Amino acid sequence: MGPRQRHSRKRAKTHALPIIIASFFGFLLLAGTAFGIGMIGVVDTWLQDLPDYTDTDLYLMSEPTTILDADGNVIASFYTQNRTTVSLDQISDYVINGTVATEDERFYEHGGFDLVGIMRAAASQITGGSEGASTITQQLVRNTILSDEQFDITLERKVREIYLAVKMEEIYSKDEILNMYLNVIYYGHGAYGIEAAAQTYFSKSASDLTLAEAALLVGLPNAPSQYDPTINPELAVQRRNTVLDRMLRNGYISQEEHDAAQAEELQLNVSETSGTGVDINAYPYFVDYVRSLLSDEFDYDQIFSGGLTVKTTIKPSVQQAAEASVQDQLNKFDEDGLEAGMTVIDNDNGYIVAMVGGRDYYADNQHTNHAITQRQTGSAFKAFTLATAIDQGMSPDIIINCNSPQTFDDGSYKVSNYDNHSYGYVSLARATEVSANTGYVQVAKAVGIQNVIDMCHNLGIDDEMNAYSSLTLGTKELSTLQMAEAYSTFAMGGEHRDAVAITEIQNRDGEVIYQHEDSPERVLDASVAAEINDILQGVISSGTATGAQLSVNQPFAGKTGTTEAPSDLWFCGYTPQYTMAVWTGHSGSNQRITVNGRRGRTSDLPIPIARNFFNTVLDGVEREEFPAADGQITYQDDSVWEVDGKPLSGGGSKATTPETETVVENENPSTDSGTGDGGDGGNTGTESPTSPTNPSTGEPESPTPPTSVTPPTTDSGGGNEEGGSVVE
Repeated sequence: MGPRQRHSRKRAKTHALPIIIASFFGFLLLAGTAFGIGMIGVVDTWLQDLPDYTDTDLYLMSEPTTILDADGNVIASFYTQNRTTVSLDQISDYVINGTVATEDERFYEHGGFDLVGIMRAAASQITGGSEGASTITQQLVRNTILSDEQFDITLERKVREIYLAVKMEEIYSKDEILNMYLNVIYYGHGAYGIEAAAQTYFSKSASDLTLAEAALLVGLPNAPSQYDPTINPELAVQRRNTVLDRMLRNGYISQEEHDAAQAEELQLNVSETSGTGVDINAYPYFVDYVRSLLSDEFDYDQIFSGGLTVKTTIKPSVQQAAEASVQDQLNKFDEDGLEAGMTVIDNDNGYIVAMVGGRDYYADNQHTNHAITQRQTGSAFKAFTLATAIDQGMSPDIIINCNSPQTFDDGSYKVSNYDNHSYGYVSLARATEVSANTGYVQVAKAVGIQNVIDMCHNLGIDDEMNAYSSLTLGTKELSTLQMAEAYSTFAMGGEHRDAVAITEIQNRDGEVIYQHEDSPERVLDASVAAEINDILQGVISSGTATGAQLSVNQPFAGKTGTTEAPSDLWFCGYTPQYTMAVWTGHSGSNQRITVNGRRGRTSDLPIPIARNFFNTVLDGVEREEFPAADGQITYQDDSVWEVDGKPLSGGGSKATTPETETVVENENPSTDSGTGDGGDGGNTGTESPTSPTNPSTGEPESPTPPTSVTPPTTDSGGGNEEGGSVVE
């Protein structure tokens, strides 16, 4: 870069302020402006109510908030002004010297106000030249502590500006003032400060700028729009050459350097920002979710101007596997508007390591995040009824009548299994595997619907719910985030953790102002959780989700869910490492899901998405086990459990026929907003007891007989995975 020279930057000696003010007005008098004795009083009035120039917070510039993934990569920035603050030693000497030579060549000699500079500027104007009259310190004052007045073209504003500039130089060194200036000033094209300008125009750091590049940037603040090199390259080069002339005149560069730089052609490498105040490099749905969390704790200015650094939980390798699994499966089917939402949680700490909100963030103007949008969950909700039953001491071997249809509440509430299929008398465990609706309504009534709601709250689902029997069939709308958090409690042996997206927040000075602390809460005995895990593993080995069996050597548990039509297809599954919940359907509607001209099934979409995801992220990972039971559960006698005054338990043999889920008719009162044409994706899921409907979780699923385990199938499903001929 050649020899670089800096002038001494010792703080300039300042004259007594009255002398400076007197000199200023003396100049004005010489210029022909008459001031009376009364002007002294006017000036005194103008200098009232000045900002506290000793308060360093007043000089803080708007800085972007930076969002980092779990590996420390920048995934987004929120800003009102595109700025990155840097120290003086991170700025090329060419920029520093060029700025002084161009904006205020007597910067190191004056005390904030330069009468000589004003006279020289006036002479330059007379002779047709162009030099500014304001010092760098005055410009800094104008752009920071007097920014509200910077467009006031009045003598009062000028006097206030000069006064504060002089006072600033009494407490700040020249280097400090110059550093603040270079971080504040606007360089056009949305770039505030020299670092943002270097990145915007040349895609490099301010420390790496060449002489020609530095001179181009130094010339921009004078008229950023006029000299914008992306719009007016010829004018920009002319201005660059003027800067080089002044650097030569002031001895900062040699003639050889000057000539070589002026001979260079303009070579830009522009990095565009979004212009919206939000630049997203990756994982846009998750970034939006993080922004919503920040909005709960910080105001707009803190988020978009406060220079926060936010460390998040998103894990790139897991996120990419989740995105690929969703996209690959959705792309296999030609159905307009088919969407998906998916959340993955690290069981060890509750961290959200992946969040897929849809197929294409930028194709949807609403940017609907289907990972946090609530939809009816269908039979995936039955896991919470199961947890309530086991926790209360109901044996998984209790025999339940799972024939169809059945009526409850004195005949006012009729429940059927899908296709009205009767499973006979089967155990609670098998009723879970085949997802028998008639059996599960009885279980929910036996343990108490309110107790099921309380279990949901213990598992982290805080939504209000009405205690209606259809709740167990998944009529309540929940999100994949809520479902993943709840199911993760089972995977962790009964310890619940709130889902975590942000692990740390630092302020602009690098001070930690928020640090996540792990705070698990035991909500289920380990033995209860172990029993739940065993039963839900049966759903995959010999139930409705045999197509989810993994090729990797890990235990895998889960539950499918489908709503009427079907309009929603779910799978919630977990290994010891991760818990995931995936939903597929149509955004904001209960439109029927069709696949290749037929009714959609969980084996078409959520099951293969889950299987492919886990096979990818757990490839080569050593086998782990779910937490072991810490003792034996004392189960109550089967005779304890009653439904509508009658014993729950009956006799019979286990079902071996294909299971299909749900048609529920005429429950009164009904609570279900998501059947028929209801259940908008943005609904909160609040249930209305005054609006009778047909709550439904109509999932066509085909479990294998309990003595037969079907090997993993292809992504298209069929056979023993779900539905098969039953769907037809």
